[in-house]
Amino acid sequence: MKRILLAFPLFFLFLLAAAQDSSKVTFSYAQQQTGENEIRLTITAHVNGADVKLFGLQTPQYKDAFSAVVFDSAAAPYLKDSIVQKGNLISQTDPVLNAPVLFSKDSIQWIQAVTVKKGDSAVIKGNITYMYLAGDAFASFEEPFKFYVKNGDAAGMTATGTKDAGGNKSLLWIFLTAFAGGLLALLTPCIYSMIPVTVSFFTKRSKTREEGMRNAIMYSLSIIIIFTLLGFLITLIFGPAALNNLATNWIANIIFFVLFLVFGISFLGAFEIALPSSWSTKADSKAGTGSFLGIFFMALTLVIVSFSCTGPIIGNLLVVASRGNYFGPLVGMFGFSLALALPFALFAFFPSKLNVLGKAGGWLNAIKVTLGFLELALALKFLSNADLAKNWRILDREIFIALWVVIFLLLGLYLLGKLKFRHDDELPKNDFGLPYLTVTRLSFAIASFFMVVYLVPGLFGAPLKGLGAFLPPMGTQDFNADDLPSGADLRSLGRGTGGRNDTAHFEDGLPAPVKYAAVMKKHEPSVAVNNGLVTYFDYKEALEIARKIKRPLMLDFTGINCNNCRKMEAQVWSDPDVMKLLKDEFVVVSLYVDAHSDVDIPQAEQYYSRDLGKQVETLGDLSTDIQVARFGSNTQPFYFFLDGKEERLAPEGYPYDPSVSKFKAHLEKVIAEYKKRSS
Repeated sequence: MKRILLAFPLFFLFLLAAAQDSSKVTFSYAQQQTGENEIRLTITAHVNGADVKLFGLQTPQYKDAFSAVVFDSAAAPYLKDSIVQKGNLISQTDPVLNAPVLFSKDSIQWIQAVTVKKGDSAVIKGNITYMYLAGDAFASFEEPFKFYVKNGDAAGMTATGTKDAGGNKSLLWIFLTAFAGGLLALLTPCIYSMIPVTVSFFTKRSKTREEGMRNAIMYSLSIIIIFTLLGFLITLIFGPAALNNLATNWIANIIFFVLFLVFGISFLGAFEIALPSSWSTKADSKAGTGSFLGIFFMALTLVIVSFSCTGPIIGNLLVVASRGNYFGPLVGMFGFSLALALPFALFAFFPSKLNVLGKAGGWLNAIKVTLGFLELALALKFLSNADLAKNWRILDREIFIALWVVIFLLLGLYLLGKLKFRHDDELPKNDFGLPYLTVTRLSFAIASFFMVVYLVPGLFGAPLKGLGAFLPPMGTQDFNADDLPSGADLRSLGRGTGGRNDTAHFEDGLPAPVKYAAVMKKHEPSVAVNNGLVTYFDYKEALEIARKIKRPLMLDFTGINCNNCRKMEAQVWSDPDVMKLLKDEFVVVSLYVDAHSDVDIPQAEQYYSRDLGKQVETLGDLSTDIQVARFGSNTQPFYFFLDGKEERLAPEGYPYDPSVSKFKAHLEKVIAEYKKRSS
């Protein structure tokens, strides 16, 4: 009896589901770039069933049609022209609805053009409200949709909306960087010493000069094929999203730190990194000049044997290439291999020029050791990224700078010949038998000591604008000379007015940030700290301040490990005119999209985000959801400006562009619009 009673409601639900079956109409989505800044979005509705009629989109001619595609208001700045409807549409007057309608028994396409600036990305979302007729029964449903749109070399989308910390790189930039890396690899002992030997082998063992040149070209092409194939496999295995996500993942940064540390110590001569000797033995056994396959294995032998020199450089390039788009590793390895292969082909055409290479002496090891010091400096950057992400506070700004000072000081001493490593030769001797420095080596030593002199003031709080994108934020520095009180400040300390920051807050009329300030203060932009600019970390708190003092609100979507954000702050915000506008005319809130560690929002304020597909629990989640849901964007840095009613003062916002004049003009435009609305 109980089973029968249970069956009745289930049977009723079955009938209801059958009467309104959403599977009668299914949807597919596509996007295609049709212009420099134009992308075409296509929504296709597929009709499933011979007796199903899907009604079309409302048009001026058929105003009573019953299906509609509606974009969210945040997508409005990106939409271009009106939506276009395509398909085999039938027009007739429906007897039940008693109205003229458009319908399809096959499929309908809705096409919308959007405008997205080069290097930018956006989230375009909305809903499809549609009605269909199946037999004699009408059914209506609502289908939400969301497009992740990126133009050209825009940063990859992630689940948290975080942009690659180093900023996204164009394919041309990656190619040129990789090509320079290949030229650098040529100067390592493993490769440099092989050039004359290999070219001589082809020219002397070949029956004719033409055959020697042909073999050398095949050898060069083999090098390019091997490295490009490596880039293709990396792209195929990891894909663009996985590589982009590595940029801000703290575990990945720790792995990069360890790899760079090992590579750096290896370059200093502590040990050699080499692939298994059996690999090179097998490749060498198949090498010969009788066929392309034999020449290919000769090139493979070179790649394997030279790994101890090229491996660290390739590792660096893959990190750079992973911050580009899908083809980053492919283009990077092609550029690297092209530079590496060129000398073998060129000297085969002009063998008489081989004598310009000179002897492979100790200067090659000096280059290798110099690269080792640079590897150690880069390793610290990756450790700093992980440290900031997890809030360990083991590599604060002054510690980071101090370590760099030591590294570049030791490099300078090495280049002057004051330090010696295991594989180093003596300095060359002049006509009097005395060791001397070459002009090239002295120039690099000067550059290294210049770096030391430039870094030292940073230990006392100097902004170091030129390196602002690489250094930890000023908030992590325990000692800042600017915080020392002047004579007037000393007299006021007893009255409780405080130091520089308190004075700045009093002069600006802005209260100090409260929400999340205890944790996030260390990430406050260095230029803000040095110039007394008050920045908030909570959107609602900053909005309330902006309403009270009647100023526009500037939303600074940023990231803890966002290098381009630091570059904007160091080079653009620091401009006196820009800083004056920010301090006197705006309320600034810095919304960190990657602030997850130890920055949980109150339990009562947590909620589920449909845009992120997750529970918003951290400040980073909250900042990301604000940017994606309200502004249809998820790249950093990105600046949006609101009035007291939370309406945009500049619909397009301001993406990454390190032009002081453009940013200043944009701020002035926002101020003028705000005053116009307030009058």
